[in-house]
Amino acid sequence: VQLQASGGGLVQAGGSRTLSCAASGRTFSVYAVAWFRQAPGKEREFVTALARSGGTPYYASSVRGRFTISRDNAKNTVYLQMNSLKPEDTAGYYCAASSPGRRWYPPYVMRSDEYDFWGQGTLVTVSS
Repeated sequence: VQLQASGGGLVQAGGSRTLSCAASGRTFSVYAVAWFRQAPGKEREFVTALARSGGTPYYASSVRGRFTISRDNAKNTVYLQMNSLKPEDTAGYYCAASSPGRRWYPPYVMRSDEYDFWGQGTLVTVSS
């Protein structure tokens, strides 16, 4: 499956932004999906993940209550709604998809090596 992330840009602290990740190539609904981010000079970190059937998402503690992941399998798209943005949210945001059979429980769901397909990333810059 190919993933294409979009929606990044410059936003003021306290503002909101919605990222999209469009999938193509295979049946999107069979994949669990996630967002990771990587700030300049830092390692890639887990943000949030959602099972192929939906259900209760996983969130990093740093974004819980501010970010919301959702998916529309009919549109082959996963979304990341980001509210109350902070300068420390500045990063490249990457969507990822995990094939069926992967370990879908902590801590594995937060590990980047549990995901088989990656989008190219979209940059979000939060100004103070």
